Amino acid sequence: MLANRRLTLFLCLLFLTVGLLQAQEDIARPLPIKPLGDSLTAPQLPAMLAELGMLPDTTVRDSVKPAQGALLDKVKYKAKDYVRISQLEQKIYLYNEAEIYYQDTELKAGVIVLDYAHNEVYAGRLRDSTGAYSQLPFFKQESNEVIPDSIRFNFDTEKAIIWNSRTEQRATAGSLGSEAMKVYAERTKKENDSVYFLNEGKITTSKDTIDPDYYIRVRKAKFVPGKKVIAGFSNLYIVDVPTPIALPFAYFPLTTGRTAGIMMPTFGNDPRRGYFLQNGGYYLPLSDYVDLTFTGDLYTNGSYGFRAQSVYAKRYRFRGNINFRYENLVTSQKGFDDYSRNTIYNIQMSHSQDAKANPNARFSASVNLGSSQYYRNSLVQQNLPNTQVNNLSSSISYSKTFPAYPSVNMSVTATHNQNTNTDAVDVTLPTFQGSMERIFPFAKRDGIKKGALQNINFQYDVNARNSVSTTTEDFLTGRMFDESKLGARHRIPISTNFKVAKYFSFSVGGTYEDVWTWDTYEKRYDEENKIVTDTLKGFDRFNQYSFNASLGTTVYGTFDRGTDRKLQAIRHVMRPSMSYGWAPSFDQYYEELVNQNTGEAIYYTRFQNTLYGTPRQGKSSAMSFSVANSLEAKVRDRDSTKLEPKKVFLLNSLNLSTSYNFEADSLKLSPVSLTGGTNLLENKMSVNFGASLDPYGIDNNGRRINTLNIQNGGGLLRLTAARLNVSYNISSKDFERDKGEDEEPDGEDPYAGDTYVASSGGRTDDLFGRADNLNRGAFDNRDPDDVENPAWGSKIPWNLRLQYAVNYSNTNRNGSLTNHVIMFSGNIELSPRWEVGVSSSYDFVRNGFGITQLRFARDLKSFKLNFDWTPFGQYERWYFFIGIKASLLKDLKWESRSQRSNFN
Repeated sequence: MLANRRLTLFLCLLFLTVGLLQAQEDIARPLPIKPLGDSLTAPQLPAMLAELGMLPDTTVRDSVKPAQGALLDKVKYKAKDYVRISQLEQKIYLYNEAEIYYQDTELKAGVIVLDYAHNEVYAGRLRDSTGAYSQLPFFKQESNEVIPDSIRFNFDTEKAIIWNSRTEQRATAGSLGSEAMKVYAERTKKENDSVYFLNEGKITTSKDTIDPDYYIRVRKAKFVPGKKVIAGFSNLYIVDVPTPIALPFAYFPLTTGRTAGIMMPTFGNDPRRGYFLQNGGYYLPLSDYVDLTFTGDLYTNGSYGFRAQSVYAKRYRFRGNINFRYENLVTSQKGFDDYSRNTIYNIQMSHSQDAKANPNARFSASVNLGSSQYYRNSLVQQNLPNTQVNNLSSSISYSKTFPAYPSVNMSVTATHNQNTNTDAVDVTLPTFQGSMERIFPFAKRDGIKKGALQNINFQYDVNARNSVSTTTEDFLTGRMFDESKLGARHRIPISTNFKVAKYFSFSVGGTYEDVWTWDTYEKRYDEENKIVTDTLKGFDRFNQYSFNASLGTTVYGTFDRGTDRKLQAIRHVMRPSMSYGWAPSFDQYYEELVNQNTGEAIYYTRFQNTLYGTPRQGKSSAMSFSVANSLEAKVRDRDSTKLEPKKVFLLNSLNLSTSYNFEADSLKLSPVSLTGGTNLLENKMSVNFGASLDPYGIDNNGRRINTLNIQNGGGLLRLTAARLNVSYNISSKDFERDKGEDEEPDGEDPYAGDTYVASSGGRTDDLFGRADNLNRGAFDNRDPDDVENPAWGSKIPWNLRLQYAVNYSNTNRNGSLTNHVIMFSGNIELSPRWEVGVSSSYDFVRNGFGITQLRFARDLKSFKLNFDWTPFGQYERWYFFIGIKASLLKDLKWESRSQRSNFN
């Protein structure tokens, strides 16, 4: 009975299910259009089934998110030889120059296997029949690049396992070649876009990551591209030989651009000051435009040094730097006889403004002031040429131009001049200079000026300054202003010019001058009948004027030899001129002081020792003569393809000048001045000479007498002084054949413009030696890895500089050479990685050598080695340096220097 009921219930349910399915199908099917005249009618669905069929779907959707098994973007791939797709393995095989691109990921290799079932890719190298590998994988994701032997990468997790990876990280924007940090690891695990874990890694700046000349071995490390490498135990290897230079842990910053950090010091020992730490400090970039560097030295005997430097720059606006150096020098130990203590300092500042920043206003500064003995006694002896500088000078100026007619230029300048031998210091705080452009009152501004009337013009200028003369001891103290002087000078020159007889140019003019001063001087006799000078404070002034005229012309003489000659023509240009000057005497500004006891009278002016001199005493009337000559030639060019001859100067200048004073009671003629100069040997040799010739004779005491030298038993002119300077530069490039216009020139001459300018001025060549710049080597501008052959062929680059100077004096018939010196400097590259150089001089008057420096430089690819030696003299010393060239690891270095003498 129970079974029958169950069977009946099952059949009912089955019938009901079939009916529901049929009803849903009928409802979903569109009603048929009844044909015209058709008597058949479609069956109607039961109401209950129709309602059931219209009920909405109440099934709840699954809230679990589907697995990320599918790729999020298209995968593009290609290969040179073949692309094989295996449906059975669900893999794609790419062979020879295979490439895959997916979103920001790029992969290139010799062989690539893409497993699209697991969204993984494997890339490896190709091996030829000889066993050599080629087409190493290249993996790039965003800006990170890795060159491994093989790699396995998952597209879903973006994790990877990399074997023998090689990557390059640039720590400085725009750095090239050896400036990049290379990271190599036997096994690397890529955790995500920003974290890599390394096993058995090498860090180097050598270009060859397979066989680097040095590297830092790290056993385990965390690598964050573009930011840092954090490693465990690390030690330095040189040519695969481990060194004792090791650290229990290491941190390598790889951030792009400038970052703050500690600057490692140099360790050493000075026998007079003990052990030291030198050039240690901290670097701090304050912004994109300004940075700050602090460095210092510390010695165990108490000596120390402190240096601060700031460099700033803003493109198209300005650039400059500020340096402050202070040193406390302690010699020996307290209680010893040779114990001493003194302090030295030096301040330097440089500022230049871009011309585009403000055409009508400009601020500039060049400051170099400090202790006179700073460069000679400094703890950091890096610049041998600076020891020969005898003068420190500074200038800070601001100028402003008002362009509206008539334009006015104004400037305010502060200057400083310090003699390091005498300790004398001259300062102007400040100097004001103003000038107005030339005005032609009788001519149109833009028109052509003709005749004497239209060429009449005048100007105005003013110069005012506060002058201070002091010593280095009182400099920058209140005492320096005790002897300050204040004054001003106004000038109005008026002139005109016109042609005379077509070929002569005649000019005439005058100058009015008004001098102001705030200090005058009065002389008197005291009770002991001695002259006493009193300073009178207060404003006072004097004025004076003068007139002048000049006549000059230019004479050309040409000697033509014909175009068929090698020397085709010679042209002589002569510019004779004579000028006359007249000025009255301004005796009203002079006073008579009479000695009451002796009746002796002297004349003086209260403006004596003022800034702008004294009023003119005695009338002036003098005629000056001068002749300027130059000689040039036209010669046939060695290049036969050139049709025009080449112009060559035979004599750049030969000038003669003298004057005749009509108002002088005697010795009316002044000595004749002779100067000249020329360039020889295709401008490789420069020759300059000069002489002074006196027309008057001298007596037995060597004093000039009012008798012409020819009447005194001598020649027409008496040689009183002469000088000659010859400089000659020659290099191996002078013997190379000229290159054609279409031929690429050689690389830059390593010595061209190779000047070592001391920051305090002085010579701009290396005739006094070369500066010991610790952070610059002889080969830093050249990538040594690009030098295939470590030895030169038949051409060895070299250069030689020679300078000869001689001065002769014969004022009182005791003719002698006051200066007779030859200076020379040479450099030679024995090989592309070996350079030696020497600088020296010999004084024939003192019979001795001057500063002599021997230089040796060796390029060790990633390292540089320098050895400088001054073998004798006051500045005898030696210096040795070896270190990594790349700025990223420049603190890996070793340097040593000899004991330095005390130059006080």
